[in-house]
Amino acid sequence: MLKFIQVSKQYLDDKPALENVSFEIDKGELVLITGPSGSGKTTLLKLLTKELEPSEGEIFFGDQDLGKLKRSKIPYHRRKIGAVFQDYKLLPELNVWENIALALSILGHPDNEIEEKVTDLLKLVGLADKAYLFPHQLSGGEAQRISIARALSTAPQIIFADEPTGNLDAENSLIVAKLLRKINELGTTVIVTTHDPVVIKYLNFAHKMTIDKGTLFDESAKKPVKKAEEVKKAESKEDRDDDRKDHDDGRDDHDDDKEEKTEAKSDKSDKSGASKEPKVKKHWGFFGVFKHKEKSSQPEKPEKNDSHDGHHHDHHHDDHHDHIEVESEDLDEDDKNDQHQDKKDTKSKSDKSKVKKHEEKED
Repeated sequence: MLKFIQVSKQYLDDKPALENVSFEIDKGELVLITGPSGSGKTTLLKLLTKELEPSEGEIFFGDQDLGKLKRSKIPYHRRKIGAVFQDYKLLPELNVWENIALALSILGHPDNEIEEKVTDLLKLVGLADKAYLFPHQLSGGEAQRISIARALSTAPQIIFADEPTGNLDAENSLIVAKLLRKINELGTTVIVTTHDPVVIKYLNFAHKMTIDKGTLFDESAKKPVKKAEEVKKAESKEDRDDDRKDHDDGRDDHDDDKEEKTEAKSDKSDKSGASKEPKVKKHWGFFGVFKHKEKSSQPEKPEKNDSHDGHHHDHHHDDHHDHIEVESEDLDEDDKNDQHQDKKDTKSKSDKSKVKKHEEKED
């Protein structure tokens, strides 16, 4: 859902706020990013909302490359992200109800829909009785819960809470941490940056990352995040390997079918006692089909096969060649007899011709 690929952010001549940061967050995850103040946590949020541009690297939100996002589309992109800030950022001139309803009103939602959503959100954060109070009348914990309700008003895909308990005591920090966990359980992806030990302990099951001096360590990383070009190349290679494997499997199946047919034909030929000239066999080579003619004078070496059928086939194959050789010897013997008989007939005719000529002379 969210992917940072070797992202760096440099502020003028200062040290980089982020350096070569890579991580990936799946839809529905609860992510905890820990680190001291000034380590670069807030910069992550500003890069995600396009308030800042990275000096290097790529950021993907879903399938959208944020580096290629048009300026006119940025407001629509920000509606997908609900931001929760350390200092709440509630509008002091509006009461609690109006602070939550403001974004919905700007987006043009009808009044009855706004009323229903605001009521539901106030119940979710446990402050339905504070609807008409102004921000200065709220405690810090209450103000932060109203800030979370406002962030949820547009049904964002991600809630990014940047140090949400930075100004709260331990009791209110735990209340906020429980609320964020509940929101995640309802299906929203939640990212929390904090150095609050109360929050870290309560959310110790989350996908954990640590950031320090601009360098991020993904403690729950399943695999390294690659550049987009590397990902495409890897996917292309996998596709080619799959195609080659399918081709090889198909070729092996074809070879098995041809071998079975050849064995059947050989068995049939042996049973009938036929002594025809060996046929041309087709063999599959690595790059295609080539032909090889069997020589009757040199029987083909039997292929190694542990199965009973393989030995049976080799036995018939040798018998077939022996039969061809014996028959060839018989034919040679018959030819010699015929030649001897022809010579005898020729000599007999010659003798008769001489006798006849001798009788004619005597007459």
